[in-house]
This record gives sequence, C-alpha cells and structure tokens, in this order.
Amino acid sequence: MAESKRIKTALVSVYHKDGLDEIITKLHAEGVEFLSTGGTRQFIESLGYPCKAVEDLTTYPSILGGRVKTLHPKVFGGILCRRDLEGDLQQIAQYEIPEIDLVIVDLYPFEDTVASGADAQAIIEKIDIGGISLIRAAAKNFNDVVIVASKAQYKPFADILNENGAVTTLAERRWFAKEAFAVSSHYDSAIFGYFDGEEGSAFRCAVEDQKTLRYGENPHQRGYFYGDLNKVFDQIHGKEISYNNLLDINAAIDLIDEFSETTFAILKHNNACGLASRETVLEAWKAALAGDPVSAFGGVLVTNAPIDRATAEEINGLFFEVIIAPDYDVDALQILTQKKNRIILVRKAAEMPRKQFRSLLNGVLVQDKDTRIETREDLKQVSEKAPSEAEIDDMLFANKIVKNSKSNAIVLAKGKQLVASGVGQTSRVDALKQAIEKAKSFGFDLNGAVMASDAFFPFPDCVEIADKEGIKAVIQPGGSVKDELTFQYCNEHGVAMVITGVRHFKH
Repeated sequence: MAESKRIKTALVSVYHKDGLDEIITKLHAEGVEFLSTGGTRQFIESLGYPCKAVEDLTTYPSILGGRVKTLHPKVFGGILCRRDLEGDLQQIAQYEIPEIDLVIVDLYPFEDTVASGADAQAIIEKIDIGGISLIRAAAKNFNDVVIVASKAQYKPFADILNENGAVTTLAERRWFAKEAFAVSSHYDSAIFGYFDGEEGSAFRCAVEDQKTLRYGENPHQRGYFYGDLNKVFDQIHGKEISYNNLLDINAAIDLIDEFSETTFAILKHNNACGLASRETVLEAWKAALAGDPVSAFGGVLVTNAPIDRATAEEINGLFFEVIIAPDYDVDALQILTQKKNRIILVRKAAEMPRKQFRSLLNGVLVQDKDTRIETREDLKQVSEKAPSEAEIDDMLFANKIVKNSKSNAIVLAKGKQLVASGVGQTSRVDALKQAIEKAKSFGFDLNGAVMASDAFFPFPDCVEIADKEGIKAVIQPGGSVKDELTFQYCNEHGVAMVITGVRHFKH
C-alpha cells in the first residue's frame, strides 16, 4: 500500500463556500477533476473551472426536495473502493464507477437552526443525511481518500496543497479522518440532545476546540480545556492561562454574576476572600481588599464595572494572577500591563451552560446549574424579631457569597462587605469559628453584622456563638428537625432570622 496518494477526482458538496475558492483553484491547477451538486457546482463553474454533475454520474436527479442527491452506489462505490484489493477494482470497472480521492463536504447548520428558535419542521430539515454519510464513508477509507469535513479543515488542507500539491501522506489522511469523526460525533450528539430534551436519558457531550494546558491541577498531571474561551473573554495581556486559573476564573464569573450593583471580588482557591458592593468601583475594591488583604495575595480579581485609572493605581500595588472586568480605561491598562505575567481578561456577554457535570467512579454526575438567586420575596421570617431593611440587604448579599463558597460554609457580612467566611469545613461550627477568628484578626467589629449559612443549622449552637459576638441577623435555608429549637433561641435572645427554603451546597 503506497503511503502517498495523488488526488485525481474530488467530490465537493458544501453548505459554507467562504474560503473554498483558494482550494478549488489550487486543485484545478493540479489537474484534479471536480464532481459536485447544485449550488456548489455552480460556485465551482463561476470560478471558471469545469465540474461534472453528480446526477450525470448517477443518472438520477436530486429528489425529494434535495433530501437525496449523493446517496448512490456510483458515488459511495467510488469513495469506499479499496485501491489495493483487486476485487474492488474489478467491480468499479464493471459498473463504471470513478475513483473519488477527495471529499470536501460540510453539514447543514443544525445547531444554529435550533438556536435561532426555528420551528420543528425547519430544524428537522437541517438534519444532514447525505453529508454525514459522505463524511463517514471517506473517513473509513482514509487509506485511499482525503476527507475535509468542515470549513475548519480548509486551512490545514490548503497548507498541504500549497506545500506538496495534490499529494497526501497516510498520516495526513488519517488526521483528516480523525477530525471528520469528531465532526460527525459532535453533530449526532447535538441532534440527540435536541430530541432528548430535558430527559437526560444518556450522557452525550461533544465539545471541540481543544486547548492543551501547561499541566493539570498539579505539574505531574496532564490538562486540557475543551471549548471556545474567546466567546467568554478576550485575553489582552499576560501569560498562558493554566488549569487552576480556569477553575478560579469560572468561580469568579459565577460569583460576580450574582450582583447587579457595582461589585468587586477577590477569590483564592475558588472562594471569595474579599467582596464588597459600593457606589464606585474604586470604593468596592478598597472594601473588598480590606476583607482579607493577606489572602488577596496571588488571587483572582473580578468586577462587574469598568476599571478606571484610579482603581488601577490602587490594584497595581498587589500581586495577583488574574483580573476580569467588562472594560478598562486606556490609562488603566497602561498601569496594569506593567507586570508582564498578569492575566488581564475582558469579559464578554456569553451565555453560560445550564448543566454541570463531573466524572467520578465509572460514570458521570450531571445536574442543573444553581442559578437561583433569592430575593426579599423568597425570605420567610421565623423569629419574633424582624430584621431591619439594612440587615435584609446584608443577608441577601451574604447569601450570594455563601452560595458560591465551598461547603460547609458560613459568611459574615456588614454594610455590603464580606467581613469573613469559613469555607470547606467538616463542621458548620468550625466554619463559623474560622470566620469569627479571621474577622477579628483584621479588626472588624461584628456587632451589627449578619450571618449566612449554605445549609440548615442542625442545632442552635452556631446561632448562639454568633449572637455572643454581636451578630443579631441570620439567613439560612431551614429544614432541620431541630429548627424549632433554633427559632426558640432566636426569640429568647432577640435574634432576627429568615429562612429561604433553598440549600446551596457546593463541593
């Protein structure tokens, strides 16, 4: 079997024609003959090159409104013929089937049609049959045939043509076959997802655009990201984004999206160590940093407001890994880009996935993303004492933070500022003690602060500990068999408590 193969005949049938003219021109110059259908044939001829119609080969016209054009033995026989098998060669000679050495095809835009809100009939008509069959046939016979399965492969194929002419190696054909099966598997997964809806009857996930990371969570682990980060943000400065950076960036975006007021947050290991909402971004930054200036070192910064020069000057004094904002003033960037390794990201208005999944044991866990944001209307007062308006604002503020903190989690807040949090503890009491100790270490007065918990209090002990520190307002999900004892403590000691009915565990 010869490793290198010359392309003599190409079947071209594409939906997207932009970028195709360079390839057609080069192939024609190499003496390649074209075989095509409908609009693609007209496109090739408009370039001034001869092109044979598929219906002239098959003796059948395009039928059923274009549903059947290439599905014929004279097409698929020419693609699937094994050039090293005498029996195959004898049969294609007997039935006058030309060898097809190159297939360039793409698929109807099924996903785009679904996303457009088109009706069911329009969506069904965008399920490609002939194209997917051509892709699979050509990829299966990669020993003899080159398959270019989408416009994403136009450039690498054009590079081969420009370097070697109409000759490909076995390794190159195998690479194109691999890419072709990636296209077909992604396409089929999208169609399955449309029909399956919210049933979740099987786990199918096909994500393209692989990015190899420097390493995984630790240097001895390999790491990859699959997806299009350019849809989420523009990186305008700094070093390559790492696996751990991406974990923190994701946590930062999830957290900041909870807030509509001007807010600044500092995260470390996916948890907020500083966060505040204020009138200006500069004030929000100063209050966020004051929450824990020690942990802020080497952290990830995120805000929902543009960064101005004054804020950049303040931020510049801190060593940090990543900053994310919707925009930056020009003079702010002049300051922030002084350190070459800082990762500076401009956030885009990208729609985030509504499902989350993680691999474990011998399978995959899938769940809906926790998009619930409690409002005043969701709060149920369970204590005799009612919280003040300011306390309600702070409780809702704290509840957003605790929702995005690793369980078990307790958050203490005051004046829309994160005072301290206890995260990732095996005991809710330990989480509270951690938060109290941290708050005191930075000189915060806990009198008038509020406490938020990501899950119910199994006993009144946390409320009692917080009360002794001057915390008189608590927000929690409720649902413990000991709820009444906790409510009773609140009534006896003048603590205002509201419950939301929604737990926000996060692991």
